[in-house]
Parts: sequence; structure tokens; C-alpha cells
Amino acid sequence: MTVTVIHPAGPAAPFARQPAPAWPPDLPLPAETEKRALLWCKATAPNWRPPEQALAAAEDIRVIVPTSPDFDPLRTFLAERGVPVRSADHWVESEQVSTVGDLGSRTDLVAFTSITGSAPNAPAAGPAAYAARDAFAAQWDALADLPPNEAAAYVPVTDLVPGDWKELLPHPAFNPVQAAAVPAVLESDQHLVIVAPTGAGKTAIGMVAALQAHSRGRKAAWLVPQRSLTDELDRDLETWRRAGRRVVRLTGEYAVDAELIRTADLWVATTEKFEAISRTGSLRAALAEVGCLIVDEIHLLGDPTRGPVLEALLARVREDSAQVRIAGLSATVANAEQVADWLGARLIRSPWRPTRLTWQLPVLPDAAAAPEWNARAQARTAEAVRLARAITTTGGSVLVFCGSKRGVRATALALAADRSVPTKGADTDDSELVERLCTRAGVRLHYRDWPYKRESEHAFRTRQADILVATSTVAAGVNLPARAVIVRDTQVGMDRIEVSMVQQMFGRAGRVGAGEREGWAYLLTSPTERAPWQARLAAGYTVTSRIRDHLPDHVLAEAVQGRLSDLDQAELWWTKTFAHYQGHHHLDPLHDALDFLADAGYLHRTPEPGGNDHLTITETGKLTSRFMVEADTATTLTDTLQLLPVPGSPDEAESTLITLLSTHLPVLEQAPFTERAKTALYQVLRTGGHTDAAHAPHPPGEDEDKPAAGDLARAVLLLVANSPTAFRTRSSYILGIPVDSMAQILDEARRYLAWLAAQGHLGSIHPWAAITASDLAQRIRWRTLGPSRGSGRLLWMCERMATPAHAHRLVATMWRAARDRGIDAPDWPGTTPPSACRLHPDDYRALLATRTTGIDLDTRPDGIRVHAPRGTVIHLWTGATVARHTADGTTCEFPYPAPLPGPDAQVEHGGAVFTRGDYLATGWLSAYNAIAPRA
Repeated sequence: MTVTVIHPAGPAAPFARQPAPAWPPDLPLPAETEKRALLWCKATAPNWRPPEQALAAAEDIRVIVPTSPDFDPLRTFLAERGVPVRSADHWVESEQVSTVGDLGSRTDLVAFTSITGSAPNAPAAGPAAYAARDAFAAQWDALADLPPNEAAAYVPVTDLVPGDWKELLPHPAFNPVQAAAVPAVLESDQHLVIVAPTGAGKTAIGMVAALQAHSRGRKAAWLVPQRSLTDELDRDLETWRRAGRRVVRLTGEYAVDAELIRTADLWVATTEKFEAISRTGSLRAALAEVGCLIVDEIHLLGDPTRGPVLEALLARVREDSAQVRIAGLSATVANAEQVADWLGARLIRSPWRPTRLTWQLPVLPDAAAAPEWNARAQARTAEAVRLARAITTTGGSVLVFCGSKRGVRATALALAADRSVPTKGADTDDSELVERLCTRAGVRLHYRDWPYKRESEHAFRTRQADILVATSTVAAGVNLPARAVIVRDTQVGMDRIEVSMVQQMFGRAGRVGAGEREGWAYLLTSPTERAPWQARLAAGYTVTSRIRDHLPDHVLAEAVQGRLSDLDQAELWWTKTFAHYQGHHHLDPLHDALDFLADAGYLHRTPEPGGNDHLTITETGKLTSRFMVEADTATTLTDTLQLLPVPGSPDEAESTLITLLSTHLPVLEQAPFTERAKTALYQVLRTGGHTDAAHAPHPPGEDEDKPAAGDLARAVLLLVANSPTAFRTRSSYILGIPVDSMAQILDEARRYLAWLAAQGHLGSIHPWAAITASDLAQRIRWRTLGPSRGSGRLLWMCERMATPAHAHRLVATMWRAARDRGIDAPDWPGTTPPSACRLHPDDYRALLATRTTGIDLDTRPDGIRVHAPRGTVIHLWTGATVARHTADGTTCEFPYPAPLPGPDAQVEHGGAVFTRGDYLATGWLSAYNAIAPRA
């Protein structure tokens, strides 16, 4: 394949003067003019013939045509003139790229997006023409003759690995990529980066690396970018469990089972989860036993969301290959050598894939670029339906990827309608109806919270359905290959889809194991975006560091783990990052990050002689890092809390926190819902989350509130807070809202609430916020139990007694047993553990000692008299003014602090005590001391 060498645009760039549309700034301009006499054509009309004068003048002629017999006369015509021709099934692109005019005269490089018809489109010149040329070259190379049957190239696994590993590997023979990589895995401990197309079998290579670590008495950790991939990998590793290997899947936001981690042979975790474990001091010993770190999709170093965490983690590990070996598995990237060189890794690269992949960018009508959203969506849907029909008519299966859940449902219904299923007037928000209609048509749907996604996976795997319409979850996390892939949208939400994601989607084309050796992939682009996408796909994905976007978070994480204790160490750390390797040598961003962390109170900078400041992490900094809360978001939340008035009731306090999180956390602020769910959620907002009033008729003539960012997430949280019994159901819906669609909102809110709750002992936020957050966080986590206000302390106790490994099963058991006995708080006497408690008796007694049980808070007009164990933290407040004290084990009386100067004469007083896990409060906050008696 020939791709132009390109460099960033400068004054001498020859095509900077080209007319609109402007070339995207993320795509450099061509460095050299095309000097060859080219005539490269893609034809879709059997009667098309290139002009004889152009054929005579061109020195490099190539033509791509469909394989249909209708094109045999054209192939004969071209063969007689010595023109190279390559044919492809399902070919739909029409385009000409040339430096030769119809009459044989030389021209600048131009590209026509149509070479048939009486009125061809205006030619594209400049960068767009060069993009068309490079895309043609890539497609031409991909259409080389299929190689002969490669069975001989497969190597029995026992030729390369010990015989007892055979049953643990997915296939009895290694394919060419695996056969090239496995010896490198076994012959040294050097870091590795294995680069091959999606579907080339990189998982088996990761398994060999993990088995080698185990054979040497070391653990292995397998990192994947998202939870859906842990599902897929967990299924692949089931044979390991049957063979006695201890495989632990680490999920959840912040609770980990330390003992399970310590005893495992292999951990499967998301990158974020592994990083959270790395920040837990109690697990450092277990981490030290990891001998191999397998990083799936290591090219996501360049991902704006996941990349910074992965880069910080690899920068930490890469220096010590004697301790931990990195085995990075990557899809095809343009700068693989750069990634490998940064890691100090051996690069193993192969273009081999088990099927031939042909990708195209069909020319869409102008409506695909219309200003109206509906017109654009309809144009894309119509083309997706047409392409799917062509593939399935020949017995093929199709994956259609859409950029939104709404797009998935609309496209699935359009495909069903194309198969004569009556869908006119169907409500796209009625999941049951959409599922029923599409199932009749052999069309299934899949996205994260689609209630029938498991059924969809099964139906598509077993070919009960031949079309699956999905979001990117299938591309990145579920192995469901098809004969053809159609990427309907070039945006996911408001963001342009990443090139790496498109490549992953394309990689699902080609059904290995079904006797098929070819796959077809289509990216639907509007006329204005087609050329830039040609350039991106021809050039490939380039990994670019994104750590500077979140630099304070990672500086803080390194400092919390004891790796940065002074400025010199911080500057040295920066030189080990991929960002520095890629040329970002200035230290200003690092110094800015340190200044920000110091100003926010996450670390202290103490000047030392010679300018080498000493760095000391604060307790708040440790918490913020441990909960993986972004430092800038954390600062915004705490600053906003300080400005808010102290609430006067639990209802007001919970509403305040819920609104704060809903308007400041992007996951909550931008939460997507169907139109039907939105209607239900706005009704929830009007009733403050009380379902007993949720279905009351809306008063006629009452003005509707204008929707605001975060409203839908706020409604979900209010529903948990004020109608907890609504979640005590096995149904997939609550008030018509899919339960799964609320999960991400609730998980994110719980993490931030737990972070706020943990600050109660520190006094870094007002006690009302810490106690309210603690109770809410527990009620959200255990929402299926229907816990009401004041349940937090009892749920906390049940969690600790159950231990993380058994919490999902035993918390509900202990909770129900306690409630059946009328227990409303963890303040029971005695030291005998409940029968379901998993703690050792000594650990149980230690847990009892951390309760606030027995602490006496005697409120008085001018203060509080307290008797509490030594070390208990005591907070007294007058309005926003808080005074912090520490108990010495005796009875003491503490005065309320003086109020802040101001016009308010009436300011509420209060007091609270905090141990390392429990709390007790006075006034309206006492509502969180225990569950209120049943009415």
C-alpha cells in the first residue's frame, strides 16, 4: 500500500490555498505533489468505459469493479488494453482519481466521486484528492488475490508450548500471527507489543504470556478497556477455572476483596479498576507478585478518556522489566514502533487476518449533509437498509453500528419494515414492541442497557437473526463477527468517532469458523466528510498521548503511592511519560499541576534548599486519589458546597447533594434516555421522586419547567431517595424506565457520594454533607433492598460483616434478618457475631469498636457535652462555621463556634461525631442515626 508521507502544514505547504471545505486541522496536508500520470477508477456501471485518450496518456492505470457477470465485458475491454483490474463482491463505490484528463492532458491530482452519469460531481482537488488516492491504494492492496488455503501455516500448539497448556488455549493450533509471537513470549522476559488486525487471535497470545508467568510462580494481570470486555474474556477463561487455575474478575467501583486478589493466579480487570487497586496501600504486596501485565487494546493509550490512566500505569511499570513484564496487544496503528520504543518493548507486527477485509465509503446523497437532523439520519438509514439487503440476500449476516441508542432503534425498525414487517406508527421508545417487531424480521438490537441484549447475542450467534443493530459495545466488547459491517454514523453522541473504533468495527467483518474467507465493511459518510475519512482510514490510527488533559490526577496518584516525594522526582517521572517521549519536554504543565494540587489542598509543597520542594500528600488528597475522583471536579464540588447554605432538613440536604452531582458530573449531566423515559422522569421531578404521587394528573394550564442539564439524572437519584421500594422489583422497568439505563448514573453518583462521606472524619467538608452523602451512597448501592432514609449505618455494618467477597450475597440476608427482628441501627449489645458474618471473631470485635454505639451526645444551649472513646472526631457547628475536636476518652463539653459575621440572627447549631467508619449526629441530622420506625 502506498501512502503519502505527510508533515504538519507550514508556509510552504503547496495545497494550503485550496478552496472550502476547509481541511480538518487534525489531518496534515500532503507534503509532495503527485508526479505520476494516474488513472485510478472504481466503477459500478457495467457500460462505463474509460476514454481512450486518457488510457493512452496514463502510466499507472487501475480499475476496481464488482464481481458480477454483468461486468465481464468491461473486464474484457480493460484486459485487452493491459489495464490491471481487481474485482470485489458487494462493491458500491464510484470514484475516479487521476492526473490525466479525458483528452489525455496532464492535470493536478483530482478525484471525482462519480464516474458514471451525465452530470458527475465537481472534482475534488488538493488534500481531498490525495486522500482519495491513498484510500484507493489501500483498497487496491486489500483486494489482492486471496492466498491459498493457509492450513499449512498453522502450527500445533504443542510444537511451541508445553503439552499441558493445550487444554487451556482456545484452539489446537496457532495461526500465523500467534506462531510468530509465541516464541518471543517464551524466549525472554522483554516487554512485547503485538500488533495485528482485529480478529487475528491476539487473545491466545495473552494467554500464553499469563501461563508463562504462572509457570514461574508469578501472578498475571489482564487489563481490558471496559467492563463488557471482561465479560467476554471471563467466558474464554472458564476452562482455566475448570483446570484449577484461580481466575478473579475484578469489577465494581471501589470495593475489592483483598484476600481473593492475594490468592488469584490471574486477575481480569479494567484499567481503571487495576489502577484503583494500585492506589490501595493494603494490596501493594499482592501487586508485587504480578509477573506479567497483559494490556488488551494498548493502542487506547491515545483515547481521551481511558488513555491517561493507561499511560500513567505503563509509565510506572515499564522501567522494571525484571519485575513486571508488559505484553501489549494492539490493533493496527500507524506509530506502533513509537509505542514499542517508549516501552522498551520488542515489536511483533503482522498484517495477517483470517479473512480478507474490503472496506468502502459509499457516496451518499446530499441529504446526508442536510442541516436538519432527521434528513441526515434518514439518508444514512436508507443506505444502511440498502446495503444490508444486498448482503443478506446472498445469505450473509450484517452488523450495523449506530452512534446512539435512538439510532439503533430507528434503524432496526427500518430494517424490519424493509422485510415487510408492519412498523408504521411504532413507538421507538417501546422496547417490548420494538423487540417483538424486529424479532419477526430476523433483526436484533444490542446496547448496554437494552433489556434483551443477551437474547440478541444468542440469536445472532446461532443465526436465528441475520442482522444485529448495535452501538459500539459490540465492536469493543462482544465477539460477534458478521459477513459485513455497516457503520451508520461518524459521531457518537456529540463527538466524532475515533479512527481506532472504526477499525475495531471493521474488524468484526468476516466470519472465521463459518467457512467464509472474506468480510466487507462500510462507513457511511456525508459528501463533505468523505475525503477526511478516506485520509484517516488510509493513514491509520496514530496513538497520541492525552495525559496532559488530566495531569493533576496522575501526579497525585503517583505521589499517593510514594513515588513522588519531591519536585526532582516529579520532574523525573514526567520524563518517563509517553507525552514526554512524543516531544512535550516543557515542565510548565507539571509545575501547573503541582500548583493546582497544592492550592486545592491535596498536597503540601515545602521549599527545600536548592529549589527541590518536598511534596507531602494530605488526607484529602489520599481519599481523592483512592476513589479516583478527578481533582478538578473534586475541587469544584467542595468549593460549591462551601458556598451553599446549611440545609434545614434531610429532604433539603438530599435534594441539594443530588442537584450538585447532577449538574457537575458529566456522566449525570449528559445522561441519555429514550423519549418515553424522559416523560416518566420529568413526572418524577414534578413529584420530587415520590411515586405515590407520580401518576397524579398534571394540573391543566400549569407551565412546564424548561428541561435543564442534569434533570434526568436528578430524577433518577430522587427516585432512589424518596421512593426506595420502587427498586425492590425483578422487573426490567421502573415507571417505564429501563433499570439498566439508570445503572451508570447510580454507580457514578455512589462513587462521588462515598468520597464525600469519607471526608466526615477529616472535617474537610461540612458534617451535614458527609453524613447525608454516606447514607445516600449506601441506599443507592443496596437499592434493590428498598432501604429508606437512615439505613446507611446498618447497611455499612452488614457490608463489613459480609466482607467484599460475599457482600453481593450476604448483605441482603443479614439486612432482612436484622429488619425482621426490628433492628434499625448497628447498635446491638454483645460480641457474638451473627451466623452469616464472615469475619473472624477478633475482627468482628474490632469492627464493633469502630461503631459510634454508646457515645453520648448531650446537647445544651451553648454547646454539646460528649463522652466518646479516645480518637473520636467531634464536630460542632453554627451555620457554616465548624469547629473540630478530638475526644480523649473522658467526658468533655465543647462550645458551639461563633457564627460568621452577617445579617442572619438565627443560625442553627449542631454536632456530630465520626469514627473511621461510623457517625452519630444531633438535630435534623439525627434522622441518619437509625431507620425511622415503621408507620
